[in-house]
Amino acid sequence: MVIERVESPADVKALPRAELDVLAREIRDMLVVTCSRNGGHLAPNLGVVELTLALHRVLDIPPDKIVWDVSHQSYVHKILTGRRDRFHTLRQGGGISGFSMRSESPYDVFGAGHASTSVSSALGMAIARDLAGRDETIVAVLGDGALTGGLAYEAINNAGQLDSNFIVVLNDNEMSIAPNVGSIASYLSILRSKRFANAAREKAKDVLHRVPFGLGRVAGKALQAAEMGAMHFVSPVEKTTVIFEELGFRYMGPVDGHNIDVLVEALEAAKDIEGPVLLHVRTLKGKGYQPAEQDSRTFHGCGAFDVENGKLEVKPNARPTFSDTFAEAMNVVAARDSRVIGITAAMPDGTKLAKFGKKFPERFFDVGIAEAHAVCFAAGAAAVGLKPVCAIYSTFLQRAYDQIVHDVCVQELPVVFCMDRAGYAGDDGPTHMGLYDIAYLRTLPGMTVMAPRCEEELLPMLEHALSLDRPAAMRYPKGSTSGRHVDEIAPVEHGKAQVLRRGEGVAVIALGNTCEVALDAYELLSTLRSHDGRLPTIVNARFVRPLDEGLLEELAGTHASFVTLEEHSLAGGFGSAVVEWASDHGITVRIDRVGTPDVLVQHDAQPKQRAKFGLSAELLAERIASAMRERKTATPAASLEG
Repeated sequence: MVIERVESPADVKALPRAELDVLAREIRDMLVVTCSRNGGHLAPNLGVVELTLALHRVLDIPPDKIVWDVSHQSYVHKILTGRRDRFHTLRQGGGISGFSMRSESPYDVFGAGHASTSVSSALGMAIARDLAGRDETIVAVLGDGALTGGLAYEAINNAGQLDSNFIVVLNDNEMSIAPNVGSIASYLSILRSKRFANAAREKAKDVLHRVPFGLGRVAGKALQAAEMGAMHFVSPVEKTTVIFEELGFRYMGPVDGHNIDVLVEALEAAKDIEGPVLLHVRTLKGKGYQPAEQDSRTFHGCGAFDVENGKLEVKPNARPTFSDTFAEAMNVVAARDSRVIGITAAMPDGTKLAKFGKKFPERFFDVGIAEAHAVCFAAGAAAVGLKPVCAIYSTFLQRAYDQIVHDVCVQELPVVFCMDRAGYAGDDGPTHMGLYDIAYLRTLPGMTVMAPRCEEELLPMLEHALSLDRPAAMRYPKGSTSGRHVDEIAPVEHGKAQVLRRGEGVAVIALGNTCEVALDAYELLSTLRSHDGRLPTIVNARFVRPLDEGLLEELAGTHASFVTLEEHSLAGGFGSAVVEWASDHGITVRIDRVGTPDVLVQHDAQPKQRAKFGLSAELLAERIASAMRERKTATPAASLEG
């Protein structure tokens, strides 16, 4: 097999041309087989096989560099850069990441997991090269979906001003995850449909080829300007390519992103142009695997599936996820109140807000990969009487922090943030962990922060959030709970926790889905012969802000110690809030916090991530039993431990 002879980009450059097509087929087979077992971003990678091969064919890697936007389409790059033999470990614990990671390979020159960052980072590399007097080629591979993010335009604007040599490859497949939205998507469709620009460039090239060499740099630039003028003159659409060129880029394309020869020629030409170049490449998301071609949304980021028919594996008797439950809850609250609107940032499927969009299309807004705009847009709607609900993953809401502070909280506007994927994100790795939202929200004046312990608690919590006249946030994890501890859901009262089990000695104060771990540990302790029979108190905190200070004071007077549980960073998290309360009020109860220490959590299965940091029934039961043995005769509260 050709693929077995490729260990580095140099091997790709050395292959006979005929073997590149064979290699492309073998890579696609490897992508399909691996993703069918491990899950992953299949469709984006199937779409960039030829583009990646062309880049490795043309560039001298290293020192030339490729920066992948989002980097979920870098699987082919990984296969070609010495990681083929480990590719079967993709997204598995201890295996290779589904995104670019500088710590994984010197060929991953910049890590990513969020969109629209590649042009900025590539420009920084180009300027560093210029200052050092080097001449390597820098390429940013930018998806058209990333052009809905403002950071890409900030970088393009700055790049045109700095006029440094580097290439932006615009990988245009008309998709981010869902179809792209907004006027830029419409604009790109015009570019795709017009071939006049390319014809004009060919005419200009003919002229340039006839000019004698040695005319000097000034004449050369004049001829380049003449080429642009010829293109604009021939094009029947006045602004066919003016956006990128007015921003200082030389535009090339669109070209066929699945024709290696055309791609190689275009990349070679782009390398010879002075200043920033934008090469517009058209690709088909899911190329080469029919189920992914037909349904690229499902296969954008999929779980395991059957290679023969493309059917995703479905766990038997699976409970609806928190995301599913949120979708149903949105439909319930919107049916009751016509002021409720739903907003998402290019994640209608992941957040399941697409279900709301089908039922209430006039009140559903997908703003593209533009979280900051989504939040400011919501603030404007709230300012004139609507009740906006922003459904955004915890990790992506980080991108809109200034808008949360400046546009929502400072103006005390009733925007509701529903933060999906709060906690451990599983096999997506550190860029997607929702482990920081409590820290960046609970310090904000007027903000309410909540977490449902199970799917059944989500609707009443959403209803409560919408009843407030100020900002509110609700965090919930990827996936679902087991359903083993779904007791009758008590009404949600502002700032009030719920005692789930009464015990003694140790009070376990759990936030959100960690209540399930606490209740599992409670049941385990009740069956252990080695335990003395005493059982802890289990509390469903419900609120991070405001805390149920009355209940905490009561428990501190009757228990020797607290154990707080959270799927969040220990720094600035829920446990920190409890420690701060105790310190501020002179309460000397011992507080043990269970959560994520000062580490980046790597990709792995969620249960393994939880267990690693003490969030399993067995580990928690052991911790509680140990605390009870140590403090069997202790009076409440000898110390305070953070």
